[in-house]
Amino acid sequence: MGKDLVGAVFSAQDRVRFRNKVRRCLGVLERMLDDGRFDGDEPMTGLEIEINLVDADAEPAMRNAEVLAELGDDRFQSELGKFNIELNVPPRLIAGAGLGDYEEDILDALRGAAECTRKTETRLALVGMLPTLVPGHLVLDNLSINDRFQALNTEIVGARGDDFHVDIQGAERLRISSDSIAPEAACTSVQFHLQVAPADFARYWNASQAVAGVQVALGANSPFLHRRRLWAETRIAFFEQATDARPDEFKAQGVRPRVWFGDAWITSVLDLYAENVRFFPPLLPEISGEDPEAVVASGGVPQLPELRLHNGTVYRWNRPVYDVMNGRPHLRVENRVLPSGPTVVDLLANAAFYFGLVRELAEDDRPVWADLPFSAAAANFQRGARDGIDACVRWPGSENVPVVDLVLGTLLPKAYAGLDRYGVHPVHRDRLLGIIGERCRTRRNGASWQTQTVRRAEREHGLDRDAALREMTQRYLELQRANEPVHTWPVH
Repeated sequence: MGKDLVGAVFSAQDRVRFRNKVRRCLGVLERMLDDGRFDGDEPMTGLEIEINLVDADAEPAMRNAEVLAELGDDRFQSELGKFNIELNVPPRLIAGAGLGDYEEDILDALRGAAECTRKTETRLALVGMLPTLVPGHLVLDNLSINDRFQALNTEIVGARGDDFHVDIQGAERLRISSDSIAPEAACTSVQFHLQVAPADFARYWNASQAVAGVQVALGANSPFLHRRRLWAETRIAFFEQATDARPDEFKAQGVRPRVWFGDAWITSVLDLYAENVRFFPPLLPEISGEDPEAVVASGGVPQLPELRLHNGTVYRWNRPVYDVMNGRPHLRVENRVLPSGPTVVDLLANAAFYFGLVRELAEDDRPVWADLPFSAAAANFQRGARDGIDACVRWPGSENVPVVDLVLGTLLPKAYAGLDRYGVHPVHRDRLLGIIGERCRTRRNGASWQTQTVRRAEREHGLDRDAALREMTQRYLELQRANEPVHTWPVH
């Protein structure tokens, strides 16, 4: 989530100065885009994977500081909860064997981390929401020891002015409240990063928005929280509600939430950054000493830290990213819709599908968003999260098509074509996209496997919900280590 903050108390004057500095950064970004300074020649990709730490009973282990100290690997860092860590996988091209290299690197990093966690009597769990969580785990004392997280909590709680209330109606219903943002730690995800040329950014972001509902339907892996079976990807609804900083009066006035799908297709990356300034007050108004206009005037490349910090507190499901690498600025789409897990190979199959499909849709002569209302894309996202692999969505030419039929008949061939555009070796293309195809044919993803396994434990083995969830989670962890795709997992 970014660097630690030294100061966590901000004045009204700090916020005014910060807002003005963000506007200056936005003007500099616009000038840089006009000057053509950006690196967009090679479509680099990146991955971030959030991981839960669990104990011998498959319950959350509040030991991330201990684990990270033992690990001593700068690819890993803390996340919001003391039972969360994050793996930042070095970026690369996916041409040739790039996707295979990703798999080897991730597995190698996780093996090293697993060795360290054994010393602290913990294990790694890649899952969207840990099924054994209960409200007592998600409290302020279990926030990671990190200035940024503490400052975020202070600012969001202050903006809210009341407890956070969650009410999710799925197969069952969950209603809880919290006096902090600690419940957000329940949500563990994977983020895909795709570097794009500035002129192409809008097409790639629009394509990412258009397919978000399909992505989450195929990759759903969060059906249980606090002993309740809710949505196939409960993480979506929970994250939207658990960190909603708006008082009820602001909701009634139509003020945008900070966890936001958006409300329109865009024509430029500037549209998104301008919305950040227009709609969202600063949460962490820390001001740097950089003079962005002076840096550009001298021929340098500004870091634009205020623009980036503010953007990091607006939780779009597809987020714009400005960054500087090796002295050159670039833009990325950060795709944030998917949960972690179930296995590394499942995660990479999701990545291959996303990278390939978005590339092909972005370069279509007739873009899908020309025939798909934005409101339909937003509705698809909610349906995909709620119903998972059984979802039906709207697509040009089809009002209510089963997502598995849409993928097998229309979208999967486009993903193959998109990976060919990247130059992905057919061995890796066919293996990973083949997993997506089989997931559709078997109608089994992480969410459906968890649901079926718990149902069988309750109905056939007579276990209560707590015991069924614990037994399922232990089995999930065993199968996860084998790195076989979830559609092949048996249901006992």
